[in-house]
Order: sequence, then C-alpha cells, then structure tokens
Amino acid sequence: VQLVESGGGLVQPGDSLRLSCTASGFIFSQFSMKWWRQGPGKERELVAGINRGGTLKDYADSVKARFTISRDDIKKTLYLQMNSLKPEDTAVYYCHTNVGFSNYWGQGTQVTVSS
Repeated sequence: VQLVESGGGLVQPGDSLRLSCTASGFIFSQFSMKWWRQGPGKERELVAGINRGGTLKDYADSVKARFTISRDDIKKTLYLQMNSLKPEDTAVYYCHTNVGFSNYWGQGTQVTVSS
C-alpha cells in the first residue's frame, strides 16, 4: 500500500488549495479514506472522511462548509478541496486508510496559511 500526497503550499488567508492523494497497492475503490492534519505543536486530528463509493462524508467542525473531500476511483485518487483557508489550517496534511486491519499513511504535504 502506498499513499502519496501532493498539492500543499504557502497561501494567504482566504485562498484555496486542492490536495491530492494518489493510492496504489490495494483496491482503492473498496476502502474508505480519510484526511488528517497535524499542526505545529498539536496532535494529529481527523479532518474529513469518505466511505467507499463516496456517498458518505464526514468533516471536523473546524472545516465544515470550507473543505470538501472527494474521490476518483478510476484515478485512484483522494482529494481535499480547501476554501477560505485560515492561519489555523496550517499543518501537514496526511491521507490515511485501513487495509487488512493495518493503518497506512502518506508522507504528508505541508499547507501554510500566512499573510
């Protein structure tokens, strides 16, 4: 199982970014996926989750109405559209899945929101 995130960067408050997570080594369409983040000096927190099929989505209260999780099972890619970014969204963002009762994480992509 391999998860590779991309799309992070340095943006200003109010800007948007779209993160991607490309998966390989497992049947992507059959597994739920999640985005987590870890800010400086903070514990890793769950940001959003999506079930297989993409019919159910959950979000942390802090990102509801600003972030949208989605998936493309043909491209084996998970997305996180982040709008109206705030400085407190600054973190390393990770995609995650559980396959065969084992947790798998990507290497993370840095998002920095600063003026």
